Amino acid sequence: MLKLLDCNNFWSPSGGGVRRYHLEKMDYFKSRSDVHYVFVMHDNRTYTEQINDHTYVEHIEVPKVWGNWEYRYLIRKWPMSRVILEHQPDIIEVGSPYFMPRIIHSIVKKNKLQSKVFGFWHADFPVTYVRRFLKNAPLGLANKGEQLAWQYARKHYNRMEGVLVASEVVKNRMEENGMRNLHFAPLGVNNKLFHPDKRNSGLVADLKSGNPNRLILFFPHRFSKEKGLHVLLRAYEMLLEILDTPPALVLAGTGPYENLVKEAVAKYKHVHFKGFIENKKEMAEYYASSDLGFALSGWETFGLSLVEALSSGLPLIVAGEGAAKEHIEKSGAGLTLEKVSPECLVDAIIKFTKLDPLLLKQKARDYVSDLSWKDCFDRQLDIYQGAVATSKTTVH
Repeated sequence: MLKLLDCNNFWSPSGGGVRRYHLEKMDYFKSRSDVHYVFVMHDNRTYTEQINDHTYVEHIEVPKVWGNWEYRYLIRKWPMSRVILEHQPDIIEVGSPYFMPRIIHSIVKKNKLQSKVFGFWHADFPVTYVRRFLKNAPLGLANKGEQLAWQYARKHYNRMEGVLVASEVVKNRMEENGMRNLHFAPLGVNNKLFHPDKRNSGLVADLKSGNPNRLILFFPHRFSKEKGLHVLLRAYEMLLEILDTPPALVLAGTGPYENLVKEAVAKYKHVHFKGFIENKKEMAEYYASSDLGFALSGWETFGLSLVEALSSGLPLIVAGEGAAKEHIEKSGAGLTLEKVSPECLVDAIIKFTKLDPLLLKQKARDYVSDLSWKDCFDRQLDIYQGAVATSKTTVH
């Protein structure tokens, strides 16, 4: 029986793509009696949750990150060491670059374990978290910071057995920066749950508020600068002066910019704040009941939420770089922005109103037909089983 352990400092109970990835992965492995699967979940206390005879969630007590966040970053190795030594995994998947690669390498080396360490590149952090945050800094600090981040990545990830990457454009950039042993491993989508048939006529009627010509815009992302919330809110103001009918704007999420959302709700009649939608069926209804969605971050490594939107038949306007651009260029189910600005976004929304929505919906559904969670995790399992088999062959 293959033993697989997942650990990730990016896990958050109110997170988006990373949270969905791990929840779907647990669902998949619950039905795989040939795999002993363990997910290490950072929590406010330590305990073991046994799902069935081969699936476990190891909750470990980790303090919250300071500020308005739900993240808990493990920076000490002993809690993780206890879990790893107890389960003796064949494969350890490291889902975040912060602290975790160093911790896992140290545990494996100190205890002379045979565990194969793989990384999953959930965040393109040299670009997303370093270059982006230093872009306005003087003295070329953005480029210097990015190069140091790639140096860090090469040091920790090139030691691994392999690294899984969900986007071809991101994989290409990693290769250009000296990353090795990369595996293209696109994520999946539940295309039965996220389906145009989930359209809720009552919800549509409520949002259109008596006017069938009213556009329903949907933004189900973290309320933060990198997700482009401030750009969308400014664009909405501008649209009110251009369109004859004010659009309905549904904002679903949580985050540090929540105050801007509440201000918009108080100011505009057709702006709606739904908070964090945890129920997948409710999220599927909002996707299928909307006319247009947005993915304004240029830093996505796959973009689960935008693939769920496409699976629901929802056309998108997206940033003109990263995985978001890749999905729209491959599917033809929306528009990309030359620049993520209120002006460009308004122009794109106006352009969208002149396109054939039924054609866009069909293109979206066609694109996701080959993306499923089963295919995603089957592919991962093949990679992991191959690594273990190769190791045993080499030893013998």
